[in-house]
Amino acid sequence: MIIKKGIRRQIVLHYFLVVFIALLLIEVIFLIALRTYYYDTVYNHITNHFRTANPFYEPFRLSASDNANQLSEMIRHFELYNTELQILNPAGQVLSTSTGFEIEQTIKTSDVTQALAGNSSRWIGKQQGTGQIVMAVSQTISNGFENTYILRYVTSLEFINEKLMKMTLFAVSIGAAVLAIVLAFSIGLANSIVKPLNNITTVSAQMAKGKFNVRIKGDYKYELGELSSTLNYMAQEIVRSNQVKDDFISSISHELRTPLTSIKGWSETLDSGGYDPEETKIGMQIISKETDRLIGLVEELLDFSKLQQNEMKLVKGIVNVRELLQEIMLNLWTKAEKKGVKIILESDEKPIIYGDVNRLKQVFLNIVDNAVKFSHENGVINLSFELEGKFVAITVQDHGIGISDEHLRRVKDRFFQVNPLNGGTGLGLAITQQLVELHGGTMEMHSELGHGTAVIVKLPLPEGKIPMAGGLESGEDDGVGPIA
Repeated sequence: MIIKKGIRRQIVLHYFLVVFIALLLIEVIFLIALRTYYYDTVYNHITNHFRTANPFYEPFRLSASDNANQLSEMIRHFELYNTELQILNPAGQVLSTSTGFEIEQTIKTSDVTQALAGNSSRWIGKQQGTGQIVMAVSQTISNGFENTYILRYVTSLEFINEKLMKMTLFAVSIGAAVLAIVLAFSIGLANSIVKPLNNITTVSAQMAKGKFNVRIKGDYKYELGELSSTLNYMAQEIVRSNQVKDDFISSISHELRTPLTSIKGWSETLDSGGYDPEETKIGMQIISKETDRLIGLVEELLDFSKLQQNEMKLVKGIVNVRELLQEIMLNLWTKAEKKGVKIILESDEKPIIYGDVNRLKQVFLNIVDNAVKFSHENGVINLSFELEGKFVAITVQDHGIGISDEHLRRVKDRFFQVNPLNGGTGLGLAITQQLVELHGGTMEMHSELGHGTAVIVKLPLPEGKIPMAGGLESGEDDGVGPIA
């Protein structure tokens, strides 16, 4: 089975290799331990036999004097079933064997040399003549007089090696079966990852071509489920953003066309001549008003563009919050008066903050202007502020029409308008939010439909000695302690 290159192949190969190496190590260690166990058992059996037989040979060792009889007694006392016993002299020559066969060669294997040194040792190798794999264990023994002999036990390992081979084949078969199961499992695991990825990739490619109505289908789990949900959400947001963008283009086109139509109409009318000065004055006022309106729209779009590109620069200085709000009230007094709305500044304190006065004026002009716009006739707008730790919280509370929960979640989104018929670009609150954040502050909105809206802007107080009023620079001593 050939698996083409890709994640599937990588998963299968890595998983298979890890299990294969682990199995190989386990089987090698197991087989080595098994071989060591069997060989040690044979060696211990021989050495234990020698230790057990040696005390029974003691009387013969002390009384025997004939070498031939001595060798016969050694064979009789020390021979072991299914094992050849060889009696060697210190030179390695075979003097007698339990099998009766004469061996003419001199034996110099490691077990013999170790036995002469006083240690019990074993040697494993091929026996000359037969070619069998054997184990030889040698021990020295004295006849009680001047002669020293080497007792050498030789036993065949063919039967043990045959058993070890069968166990090896059995272990290899088990390992092969495990690897086959692992291979099948790893392919299934790879498919469970790759197939959803292929589906996600296919849908993503369609999204990349602009088909944002397609969705990733399938109940995927864990990271794949999160990925598919994220892509579906992204496509949904792009569709929504495109709809908002289309609505914005339609709205801004209308917003631009209305003043341009007025300007063009009055320009053509005034250019034709024949009007009295009063009508000419009215026409010029309309042209000036609509031009200001166009300038306001363009500046709002430019501000939004700068904020999106992080190019908005703040010119910070000392700002008196009370004086700032009083100026806002004066700027909107005429508009509020026409609707019978009262704007009341409730707080008497005069906290000082460090910020861009023009941008902060833009922030609160937009917030209070919206409060006036959505207040009932003869309504009241309350402006207040209070110190909250290291912040000053400025609240604009109206008692107008309010905002529904559905719209409240989106009211600060760019291009969004609660009521498109009211005009505007839908960028006012989005720009306001970003300007507040540029000052290190936050803006919260709380509203209940039919009961008004409260906008809370929190701006950080400066660190160090800052006066509560006036235009002193930070650090000048006026007897007022630090604001915290």
